[in-house]
Amino acid sequence: MQTVVMPKMGDTMEEGKILAWRKKVGDSVARGDSLAEIETDKVNIEAESFAEGVLRKILVQEGESAAVGAPIALVGAPDEALPDDGTQSPSAQPAQAPQAPQAPASQREPVPAAVGATYQPAREPAGTNGASSATSTPAAEATGRVFISPIARRIAQEHHLDIARIAGTGPNGRIIKDDVEAALIGLETPAATPVAQPAIQPTPQAPAQPVAPTPAMTEGEEVEAVALSAMRKTIARRLQQSMQTAPHFYLTLSIDTTKLAELRATINQYAETLPEPVKVSMNDLIVKGVAQALARVPQVNVSFDGERLLFKKHINVGIAVALEQGLIVPVIRDADRRGVLDLARESRRLVDAARTGKLKPEEFQGGTFSVSNLGMFEIESFTAVINPPESAILAVGAIQPTPVVVDGQVVVRDRMKVTLSVDHRALDGATGARFLQEFKRLLESPMGLLV
Repeated sequence: MQTVVMPKMGDTMEEGKILAWRKKVGDSVARGDSLAEIETDKVNIEAESFAEGVLRKILVQEGESAAVGAPIALVGAPDEALPDDGTQSPSAQPAQAPQAPQAPASQREPVPAAVGATYQPAREPAGTNGASSATSTPAAEATGRVFISPIARRIAQEHHLDIARIAGTGPNGRIIKDDVEAALIGLETPAATPVAQPAIQPTPQAPAQPVAPTPAMTEGEEVEAVALSAMRKTIARRLQQSMQTAPHFYLTLSIDTTKLAELRATINQYAETLPEPVKVSMNDLIVKGVAQALARVPQVNVSFDGERLLFKKHINVGIAVALEQGLIVPVIRDADRRGVLDLARESRRLVDAARTGKLKPEEFQGGTFSVSNLGMFEIESFTAVINPPESAILAVGAIQPTPVVVDGQVVVRDRMKVTLSVDHRALDGATGARFLQEFKRLLESPMGLLV
């Protein structure tokens, strides 16, 4: 009997939700068959089977979630006996799925070290992994190991909770985030879960008054509660972490786009005659300008890991795409080495894949800089939140006719405002300013984008 486990389809994925089973109990299953549609924190993915035989039992029903590595189904011979507990017999082996596709080592993004203990990434105890922890029935075994999801462990560490005293309600007794949050609520009552005290006691002060929680609704008010999607939960967690750990500062610049619009018209006139026509957008030229500017000011193409600056050898530009369920940032790899037409084709492919839920994990990972453009919504200017582990993001506003002084005369020119959000741990104001000046020079003399 082979155990099918929840696959890990991305670096940030901690659990997945079964949206639909593609096979029914009793159906034959071959390697490579589409087994289930799974909702991750970024996209919906068709999970392939790495087991062969007959689908004997479904352990996680449609609409239910399971931690990465947790058993979700059993595949075996038609006459093979099911284990008593319906999960896995002692001789059963999990059907191992390959790890999610990774970028080449030179492009792979290291996980940034946290500045303080609050955001220190949690790790499973040595010798355990998602699959083995999911198959253990109690949360804490005789060996003293506690099986807990990474996010639950991090929250427990932040609040100095003794995880050995928390009852797990996840798959096979695994402690999940809801269990830790329930334990935190219990701290406010006399029967609170004991808390491990910090090693260093703070200087005695007047006790801080707890902040009263904001009520979810007032009497007589009508509300509709909508559960957060996995994508929205991830957006909330990552961007909250970004704003709390990365000291943002902002630089705004106005750029004349008159010549850029003329160049775009000329390129598109030529591109219409190609065997495979393509239409270049203003955003494509902006991304190309960003990539060229990063090549000339490489100090911006960095990450901060707590102790070091990590200078990236590749320029991979993420483009923010708004979806109904949230925001996703597909990545154009080696954007500085792509011609404008090639970049436009790749951008269109990634945006279409994002909107149809067909992005692959490697297509939204490994970015080194991001661009967020709200110009199509007539937004004049805004500030964007840095997408960790990157150190900067460019917010692009609408192109608007603007009166300006040229050679002592007031004339109307098309101009747009861009705002660079910068992580001050990695970059200083002068470095960000040099990047924006280079970007402005490229867009105002746009032939440099083609040579």
